[in-house]
Amino acid sequence: MVKHIVIFKLKEELSENEKWELMKRFKESIEALPPRIDVIRKIEVGLNMNPAENWHIALYSEFDSLEDVKIYATHPDHIAAGRIIAEAKENRACVDCEI
Repeated sequence: MVKHIVIFKLKEELSENEKWELMKRFKESIEALPPRIDVIRKIEVGLNMNPAENWHIALYSEFDSLEDVKIYATHPDHIAAGRIIAEAKENRACVDCEI
């Protein structure tokens, strides 16, 4: 099993309201993917509620293999979900761990 963990930081120039609206749309879009992308075993998106921290979004997902992560990453529905925050994203970090 592969755990795919991604965190996102949004641009500082966005208002708090803009950030929350984008974050909620992104969460809804990503968490709607499992019925459309059958390689996803589990997926959830957390929205950071602690203003003292630097990162805004945490995505946690599980797959059977790294190949399945690649299938997910290149799927058109996943790409469309990523576009929601593409222009607002300042930074992204990712770790894929085999369990």
